[in-house]
Amino acid sequence: MSGAGPSLRERAIRLLAQREHSRSELTRKLNAHGSADEIEATLARLGELGLQSDERFARAWVRTKAARFGLARIRHELARRGLEREVIEEAIALEACESEMDRARAVWAGKFGNTPQDRSEWAKQARFLQSRGFSAGTITRLLKESPDESA
Repeated sequence: MSGAGPSLRERAIRLLAQREHSRSELTRKLNAHGSADEIEATLARLGELGLQSDERFARAWVRTKAARFGLARIRHELARRGLEREVIEEAIALEACESEMDRARAVWAGKFGNTPQDRSEWAKQARFLQSRGFSAGTITRLLKESPDESA
């Protein structure tokens, strides 16, 4: 580590002060500033001190995104951030309190609010919900509901 700039530890702490990061994200962001061994040692120490936690990152991410996305999208995004399946599933179990159907209904109501009147509108609404990571079964059930059924 050179004296030309902040240490790896300082850089990592600065990143963590902005928001939670997964270990994988921090590794990627610190790659240009140290060797793989230095980065690994720094992140191991931050983990020991409780300053970095993949579990805490996953729970925070699910808590902020669950109202807008389906479980498929949540799982995909967390896996993309380098988290293990067990960590992802635990975070979803702890933080995604509403059912998939309730979340899909809320997302759909915020965007559309009216049941589709024809095939084209149905397809448009289904594509939107699919892009948010809701399952085909959830989308089909939701778009077949009449507005008074959801109450």
